[in-house]
Amino acid sequence: MKEKAKILDKDGVSRAIMRIAHEILEKNKGTTGICVIGIRNRGVYLAQRLVESIKRIDAGDVPVGALDITLYRDDLTLVASQPIVHKTEIDFDINAKIVVLVDDVLYTGRTIRAALDALIDFGRPKAIQLVALIDRGHRELPVRADYVGKNIPTAQNETVEVRLEECDGKDEVVIIEK
Repeated sequence: MKEKAKILDKDGVSRAIMRIAHEILEKNKGTTGICVIGIRNRGVYLAQRLVESIKRIDAGDVPVGALDITLYRDDLTLVASQPIVHKTEIDFDINAKIVVLVDDVLYTGRTIRAALDALIDFGRPKAIQLVALIDRGHRELPVRADYVGKNIPTAQNETVEVRLEECDGKDEVVIIEK
């Protein structure tokens, strides 16, 4: 596998997050009734950054949480015989709230389907809006992001890697050729 192209650098990732923060505030007319939940792993870091950007624009208080979807995956037996389940951290009520669900890459839509199933176990949101830093296409389920950092058309033999400072030591988005 080799790196084919760098799509976003550190500044590009930051600009995409700030633009999405502005779009969320505009669509929802502020922060009232909003909460942000990131899908583990990189979606959580993106959600935290998104909330920080929202606070810089609008001083409203926006709760942020983390969602583990491991046990909701439809490919659980294909991933590992002993899957590692991480902690879901949603210490606020999502009932009647607008949940902004954050993931790093939107691909087939199956991760989002699992996340929706997991979220519903925590309550009945007023609405769920989806953020994807990268939308690479190739949907298998009817899922579309409300907010996208960058659309990247890809081939099936390519992978999009989002690398973040918190877990990878640097911020960038690259296409890897298999």
